Amino acid sequence: MNIVETGIDGLLIIEPRVFGDDRGFFLESWNAAVFREAGLDLNFVQDNHSRSARGVLRGLHFQNPNPQGKLVRVVSGRVWDVAVDLRRSSPTFGKWAGVELSAANKRMFWVPPGFAHGFVSLEDGTDFLYKCTAPYDPSAEHSLMWNDPAVGIEWPLEGLEPQLSGKDQQGKALAEIEAFA
Repeated sequence: MNIVETGIDGLLIIEPRVFGDDRGFFLESWNAAVFREAGLDLNFVQDNHSRSARGVLRGLHFQNPNPQGKLVRVVSGRVWDVAVDLRRSSPTFGKWAGVELSAANKRMFWVPPGFAHGFVSLEDGTDFLYKCTAPYDPSAEHSLMWNDPAVGIEWPLEGLEPQLSGKDQQGKALAEIEAFA
């Protein structure tokens, strides 16, 4: 497994070892001992799976209180995946990092607690899987505005009109959210 740092403390791109031949491939998407050796001692309590059409933009979601860490990956299609640092004490508060996740590149993204997270689907039928360190708590869920100019996320939307849920259309600006300590 190869770990790629993003320039934001704790936010990591993970490239699993892939073993392939003419029959297909094999990879370990999660192995507690291997991740622990790499400094990621994580306890997952929930797995989620979403499917999105091209142009669906989900996020930017976070829970406060009861924040979730998320290990995310794509098994069909591709997305532009983004995390925004919402830790006020962090020198990178309000900064974002993004990565393309796809069935082809098999990359994963570790988004620790204290971040807003979202993605835009770049292909129809994109299947997005994520492991969470805390259960979903609808009473603690919030949305950061996906296009807040103060954050300045560079979404790859050429030829796409983002499709958002009603909840995500009501996302708040960075200056309006209750950030983490």
